[in-house]
Amino acid sequence: MSFSHPLAKKAKIWRMQSRDGSERRVLVVVTTLVLDPDNEKYKQKLVDRLSEEARAYIAEQDGVTDFVLINRLKEWG
Repeated sequence: MSFSHPLAKKAKIWRMQSRDGSERRVLVVVTTLVLDPDNEKYKQKLVDRLSEEARAYIAEQDGVTDFVLINRLKEWG
């Protein structure tokens, strides 16, 4: 089962490798929400709601340890 939420544009589990060579599985969630708390368009409630759903999802997944919320690349400019 893949992660799906109205505030998430896309989500995928990625394997990440740390400096010591250990591997972790991380849920990467792409969203259009403003994630910078200093921005006037930032909405804490929406970010919290998406984060809670991501936490609940990784709790049910075997071997997935963390999640990260990111914006689409075209919104980084």
